[in-house]
Amino acid sequence: MAAQPVRKSILHEDGLHRCPWPGTDPLYVAYHDLEWGVPEWDSRALFEKLILDGFQAGLSWITILRKRDAFRKAFDGFEPSKIARYKPAKVEKLMLDTGIVRNRSKIESTIKSAQVWLEIEANQGFSNYLWDFVDGIPVQGKLRHMGEMLTESDISRAISKDLKKRGFNYCGPTIVYAFMQAVGMVNDHLPDCHRHAACAALAKTGGAKSKPAGKK
Repeated sequence: MAAQPVRKSILHEDGLHRCPWPGTDPLYVAYHDLEWGVPEWDSRALFEKLILDGFQAGLSWITILRKRDAFRKAFDGFEPSKIARYKPAKVEKLMLDTGIVRNRSKIESTIKSAQVWLEIEANQGFSNYLWDFVDGIPVQGKLRHMGEMLTESDISRAISKDLKKRGFNYCGPTIVYAFMQAVGMVNDHLPDCHRHAACAALAKTGGAKSKPAGKK
């Protein structure tokens, strides 16, 4: 069997080296440069990303990214307090929305997840809950090329198990690991990618513990 090619960063026309996965799609490149791997500490934003990663299951992320604005409009800006109160009529309305992924199971799961989010947020803060799995410090990946990229880890398995126990769905270890990469809980930019050092520097700033909803 022939050896698989080693995929390192790619030099783009603007002179910057980037991870190979976004290719040259402008939307994907912007996502890679501005969002992927940047530590996210906001509880609502973390909820949105986790839900969208769940909708991605079976699809490509670029498909979800192209529909993200439509998702945000359909799901009230991913405000958990609103989603948690959705009734069957709202589910039916969402099932008719061609701008999103019309999967009834995933839509109904989002409602349940919003209800669980509210519980976690009230008790300890959803951001605190997730970041405590890495002691509040982003894990710095040591990849040399794409062939070494993980699809899950001990931490993603632990988060997945706990989320499912609490009532979340569509949050298997692979989905959770992709989520961790996206929100900067792990910095998996290749070392020669121009974003690796930048995300590592952001990680050093740390994130202040968020205050649980309803607590002063």
